[in-house]
This record gives sequence, C-alpha cells and structure tokens, in this order.
Amino acid sequence: MSDRTHELLYRNLQEVFGEGDATRRRRAIEELYTEDCALYVPPGVFVGHDALDKFAGDLRATHPHFAYTPHGEAQALHNAGRLAWGSGPRGEEPEYTGVDVIIVRDGKIAALYVFLDGAPA
Repeated sequence: MSDRTHELLYRNLQEVFGEGDATRRRRAIEELYTEDCALYVPPGVFVGHDALDKFAGDLRATHPHFAYTPHGEAQALHNAGRLAWGSGPRGEEPEYTGVDVIIVRDGKIAALYVFLDGAPA
C-alpha cells in the first residue's frame, strides 16, 4: 500500500495540480481519484471528478508558469499519506508551500487535504 500511496502523492502533484493540459489533467483525475473524491482546501470542499477538475484547472490558470516541487520524501501510514511541496516559477524559490494529505481507498485518492503555509501570489 505504501508504494501506491507514494505514487498517488507524486503523480497528483504533477499530473493533476501541475498539469496545464485539461485533457491530460482529466485523464489523471479519473485514474488517480475515486469518483466520490473530496478535496479539502482553504476556499472550501469540492466533491467529485468535475469539481476537482474545475478547481485544479482554475488554480493552474492563475499561475501557469509555476512548477510544483516535492520537499522531502512522501510518507505513508496505513491508508493515508502526506507530501510537502513548494510552488513557484521553475528554478526559483517557491512563492508558497504546503502539505498534501491523502486518504486512499481501493488504490485511489478518496480525500485530499491541502494545508497551505503561505497564500499563492
């Protein structure tokens, strides 16, 4: 389970939130998330593939030149995992950082909690 949890954390960071192409992002969401997934972020709770896709796409549009970079190694414990990350222009210090915490069910992300250390610019 820990290998899959690690994979989900890293792929989510790059293929969902770091992906600018809507078709590739949607394909990743369908592969990585349960249909009834829930995303918990400071603006609110978003449930299901459509809501997650819209949130991730809208967020990406606010800073399309930013890259998401893992900070440290992913950790897994039973059906949960966490990964610290930073976001900012490629090759520069991150403009904000955070931690993703996921709950895994049947090999997919059932819930994602995003803790931000600093607000996006």
